[in-house]
Amino acid sequence: MARVRYSFSSRRAGHVKNIRKQKKKIPDLVREIVESSDIILEILDARFIQETRNKEFEELIKHQGKKIIYVLNKSDVVDTEFKIQEIGLLGISPCILVSCKTRRGVSKLRNRIKIEAKKLNRTDREIQVGIIGYPNTGKSSIINVLSGGAPARTGAEAGFTKGVQKIRLSSDILMFDTPGVIPEAEYSHTREEAIKKHATIGARTLNTIREPEIIVLELMKKFPSQIEKFYGIEAKGDPEVLIEKLGRKKSFLRKGGLVDENRTSRLIVQDWQDGKIRA
Repeated sequence: MARVRYSFSSRRAGHVKNIRKQKKKIPDLVREIVESSDIILEILDARFIQETRNKEFEELIKHQGKKIIYVLNKSDVVDTEFKIQEIGLLGISPCILVSCKTRRGVSKLRNRIKIEAKKLNRTDREIQVGIIGYPNTGKSSIINVLSGGAPARTGAEAGFTKGVQKIRLSSDILMFDTPGVIPEAEYSHTREEAIKKHATIGARTLNTIREPEIIVLELMKKFPSQIEKFYGIEAKGDPEVLIEKLGRKKSFLRKGGLVDENRTSRLIVQDWQDGKIRA
């Protein structure tokens, strides 16, 4: 699958031609991609389905009568049976569990896209598939496995994809990768609840987190047994005990033999965001 230079080929998408050069605000850029696409893939983190849904864009998609496919990435680090039950309760459909690491669900997703594209019965131009999602949910990785190569840049840092990339899935289907977007109503560098949520789901990277201890507290509220099992530490759900024991275990010490709580907390958050700890 070849990577091609960015430009929409249809008259319908002409208003966003050379979008990368226009330096638009990211939400505006993604909104234009949604409006110009026939099918939308919303990439969600399988560990945090509801938390990584962008309701603002979902409403826009539904209002315009576009087809949306929910893609639950990182499914290799969750209990599949439990997640299937959760999907049923949430009522999101069609929904496909995918793991870019193991390639699980990739063929199913590719076939689903082709099925939905065929339903459109469009002969005047190529089918356009827009891909949206929070930062670090794995949009570029999804494109890479779908296209069978590595046309889209990826990186561990949230929001690595800076502009729109156009990748061919087949002779009549084009995919558009967009930068990760946090809903405007949530974005804040200071609001504690927003910061805790975004750090937990990986939408904020460590260099943007001032107090990682708060994130560890949040993680221990939800996943104490998983975290304690990963580090082989019994903390009885107490984040302070976990940080103290892990810091000494890793020899993360400051002057006077005190545990470096910041460094230890950052290790926990990083391991969580990297998917090393199963949810």
